[in-house]
Amino acid sequence: MNNSETGMTLLSFFSMGGIFMWPLLAFSIATISIAMERAVFLIRSNLRMDDIKEALTGFLRKNDFSGAREFLNEKRKRRMGARILYTLYEYPKLSEHRLEKNAETEAAACVDSLENGFDYLTTLGALSPLTGFLGTVSGMIGAFKSIAEATEVNAQIVANGIYEALITTVFGLVIAIVAMVASSLLTHAVDRFAGEVERISSKIISELVSDED
Repeated sequence: MNNSETGMTLLSFFSMGGIFMWPLLAFSIATISIAMERAVFLIRSNLRMDDIKEALTGFLRKNDFSGAREFLNEKRKRRMGARILYTLYEYPKLSEHRLEKNAETEAAACVDSLENGFDYLTTLGALSPLTGFLGTVSGMIGAFKSIAEATEVNAQIVANGIYEALITTVFGLVIAIVAMVASSLLTHAVDRFAGEVERISSKIISELVSDED
């Protein structure tokens, strides 16, 4: 099968779905675009914490808080994890509550930037199957109308009408699956990052507070 035949088949398949295929096409483009953009953003943000944790552990063993601060200061422009942890060393003489509050505020801002667009994926995952089902209902109405207007009803008239009507449901479900899987994977990555930062922050705060005592 050559490319022209494949393109014609896809175009015909799309046309058979009716007018509701157009919003589904828009949903599919939006889903792929948002998922790819967020994935690239998370990769560029470098959410790894193992190397930062290992370095800070060494500084804590030596009780070298100034070295830890310098290390995080160098990393914080490129690493969100270092940016959050740096707030603990920026004003280390604060109370435990204030240290926790500073870290939580910075972490919330970082997580918000990481999760920007996740709501759109969730919305697209919910709207796509509903739009597909709406297209199916519309197609079924057309199919039954053809049956009512036909002088002789046969299996081919019914089968063709149902076949065309169900195309939008398939498209809608596929888009929803992609959107929900992408949202789940991206959310898991951000949640894992947030949990690791919280654990490291707690350890640093306890060291800072005990050092004050």
